[in-house]
Amino acid sequence: MAKSEKLEFSIDQNIVYPKHGVGNIIDIQVQEISGMSIELYVIRFERERMTLRVPTNKAVAAGMRAISDKDTMEKAFETLKGKAKIKRTMWSRRAQEYESKINSGSVIFLAEVVRDLYRSGDQSEQSYSERQIFEAAISRLAREVAAVEDICEKDAMTKLETVLSPEIAA
Repeated sequence: MAKSEKLEFSIDQNIVYPKHGVGNIIDIQVQEISGMSIELYVIRFERERMTLRVPTNKAVAAGMRAISDKDTMEKAFETLKGKAKIKRTMWSRRAQEYESKINSGSVIFLAEVVRDLYRSGDQSEQSYSERQIFEAAISRLAREVAAVEDICEKDAMTKLETVLSPEIAA
């Protein structure tokens, strides 16, 4: 990598990595791998207690991005307020689509999954797999809301539940 190239991300920046959600860049290192010097972002995902090293020149191609700005987060909240769009296809097909949306790295897609799988108290029960996918999506969305708004994850979850169930707030 030429030294003149500007790095996309910096140390101490919160980012979103598609497969893992919100993480924090704790270091930028150069490591010798197979005789080549490779510059790496060292990303810490606190919730998973995991550290990931991503080559700086492959980060954007891997879908790594900065956390959402306020406008994008506002669009995500508007998506949450919308009417659920449940396709009448087999659950296994829908589950695959939900998983790919969760792992896309898009906060809007995350909001769609949360909206579509959310069940208020008066609706039918969810299957175990529906609940698992819903929990994964809302947890990842809450982490990004927390990072964007600089609040704790619990407060972000409360905010999401308020958007999903306006009757609770009333």
